[in-house]
Amino acid sequence: MLPSVRHQLAPEEEKPHMNVSETFLYTAEIVAPVFLIVFIGIYLTKKKLIDQHFITVSSKLVFTVTLPTLLFINVVQTDFDLVFNAGQIGVSIVATLLSFILVWYLSGAVVNRADRGVFTQGACRGNLGIIGLALCINMYGSEGLASASLVLAIIIPLYNVLSVIVLNLSHHQHGQLPWKKIVGEIAKNPLIIAVCLALPFSLMQVQIPTLFINTGDYLASMTLPLALLGIGGTLSLKELKTTSTASIASTLLKTLILPALCTLGAYLWGLRGIHLGVLYLLFSSPTATVSFIMVRSMGGNSSLAANMILLSTFGSLLSLSGGIYLLHLYQLI
Repeated sequence: MLPSVRHQLAPEEEKPHMNVSETFLYTAEIVAPVFLIVFIGIYLTKKKLIDQHFITVSSKLVFTVTLPTLLFINVVQTDFDLVFNAGQIGVSIVATLLSFILVWYLSGAVVNRADRGVFTQGACRGNLGIIGLALCINMYGSEGLASASLVLAIIIPLYNVLSVIVLNLSHHQHGQLPWKKIVGEIAKNPLIIAVCLALPFSLMQVQIPTLFINTGDYLASMTLPLALLGIGGTLSLKELKTTSTASIASTLLKTLILPALCTLGAYLWGLRGIHLGVLYLLFSSPTATVSFIMVRSMGGNSSLAANMILLSTFGSLLSLSGGIYLLHLYQLI
């Protein structure tokens, strides 16, 4: 079941003022539960209570069944007009494109040609579907989940395309992008399918029988615990010994610099409240674990990719806490 909505005021409504200690507590309540489960996943793996087989099976279950169900059930029960914001969608697209372009050009000063794609993907591709979504739920409840789901339906395909492009460019494979495969993977992505199937129900306000809603809720409630435990289980603290300048630079870009620039752009565009808050949480999510799988499958530097995932996950714990604290203290989200 979804947590209760923490913040349901429209952006233009006046929010109650919170002092520093109240803001700190508010921030901790949003960030801490998500990362505590990740740390529990690390601990359970170390104690061999969960293993790689469990992580593989549970991750597949989350990606193909429970997470799509979570998105579908929430979107069909949400008033589309309440959560849709064209500015939010537009800013997310522009920010993603500009981030990949900026980091690609900056990467030349940090890594060699072969690793530029790995570095760029690691600095730009966030874990939106798990950590980003969990944070949006913790902060805004079902309304935040619905708003984030619409952004995910656009950004996840864009991530896939841009990641393949930069990884291919790193290996001088100009003109050899597997467009047919890219389009096929996007069309078969369960998360995108779930949102697209749910939108007509939301737009036409079709009532889904309670029996199906309750069943979907049971499945959906498994999503975040399983997914966050799986992330913890895939993180290896031994990788910290191989920390490099490239992985540190990528982490700073992913957790601090790009989120700050993207959120500033969204603010200047006029976004406030839930629409600004959701974008900040998604922009600030650590590097997606799927980036490692893509790098390895394309013969890239998988060690660097794994290191960036680990550092950005731990780094985002601090950066997200600080960002949420400041944005909420000044009543922007």
